[in-house]
Amino acid sequence: MTTDQSHDELHVQAKRRVVSLIPGSVVNLLEYDLESLTAFCELLGEKRFRAIQLFRWIHQRGCANFEDMSDLAKSLRQKLKGVAEIKPMEVVSQHISYDGTIKWLFDVGGGNVIESVFIPEDDRGTLCLSTQAGCAMGCRFCSTGHQGFSRNLTTGEIIGQLWFAEHFLRKHLQRDERVISNAVMMGMGEPLQNYAVLVPALRMMLDDHAYGLSRRRVTVSTSGLVKKMDLLGLECPVALAVSLHAPNNALRDYLVPLNIKHPLEELMPACVSYLAHAPRDFITFEYCMLDAVNDTDALAHELVQLVKHYGHSVSWCKFNLIPFNPFPASGLHRSKPERILAFAQILSASGITTTIRKTRGDDIDAACGQLAGDVVDRTRVAVRIARQRSAEPAATALATATGAKI
Repeated sequence: MTTDQSHDELHVQAKRRVVSLIPGSVVNLLEYDLESLTAFCELLGEKRFRAIQLFRWIHQRGCANFEDMSDLAKSLRQKLKGVAEIKPMEVVSQHISYDGTIKWLFDVGGGNVIESVFIPEDDRGTLCLSTQAGCAMGCRFCSTGHQGFSRNLTTGEIIGQLWFAEHFLRKHLQRDERVISNAVMMGMGEPLQNYAVLVPALRMMLDDHAYGLSRRRVTVSTSGLVKKMDLLGLECPVALAVSLHAPNNALRDYLVPLNIKHPLEELMPACVSYLAHAPRDFITFEYCMLDAVNDTDALAHELVQLVKHYGHSVSWCKFNLIPFNPFPASGLHRSKPERILAFAQILSASGITTTIRKTRGDDIDAACGQLAGDVVDRTRVAVRIARQRSAEPAATALATATGAKI
């Protein structure tokens, strides 16, 4: 529950959601945040504390069998049989990298397979989650976008990735305590395009009766859906990362097509506004380093001016420079290490906190921008991309923005 919404308001929303999710058959309790589970238990004639017990069994202990929930009233266990279940997604495959990164492919039905990635570090364990089967944003440097879009994931499919990974890892690493300390919505899909079911999943991640993650350690990454950014700040403020990738509209139109709808003049003020609600005192800008496209000194200086113009200083944001992870369909190349370093030094010299993301899991195609899964595209993405690449205006825009010869 956020400070901006009363308990009563959330409970009313939860009741509506429970009714919408009950099709007259068995419901998957992974779909329910605590308020929704409370509303569901009320329909069964049970009090809130029973919902809390059940919620803890599901998420803290990873229990999928009602009979194993030993301190749950036998009468409730009997009521749950035949009307509810805890049904995780089927794991299609698991790949473990030489660096300890683990990638899972989950079957979400209809010929769609999504991916999630666990990234271990000395001081944290990060899970990168998908929010859609595919992606409709069409960013040029992202393999998911080149595969197209099939559908939004459900709340249960989003939280189910964390549910499976956390309890698998405890057994795999032989640990009783929590393994995953950070959750990032940076897998397949644009999280804010699936806002209505994303927020209940975020609330489960934050809930002390479930995963108990800090708001500072739950990050939503967006390509710039401005109105949904505003709404997230009001309803469930977590850390925000924005896929920027360019300091001007001409270049960003080319790399991130959403910029045509929400240009920098809309996006940057929305980022500054989000800080009023954010758990951190900065916004993270993600910047994929593309050879001879967006990695020149001139563009680095332009970024500095962009940040200063909208924030009146440079302390309100940090940059995460991401070495591009190539895939055949992109037609793009990774910036050279020395170029990335020079770009970072210009930003750092201006006072902007700047990091260069370490590439992890590239041997199992689990690195940033490489998640593609397997989706049934409903958006004719191959046709759209071919049309974009053959269009003279796009090529002209890129040449104008970068000085490159196309």
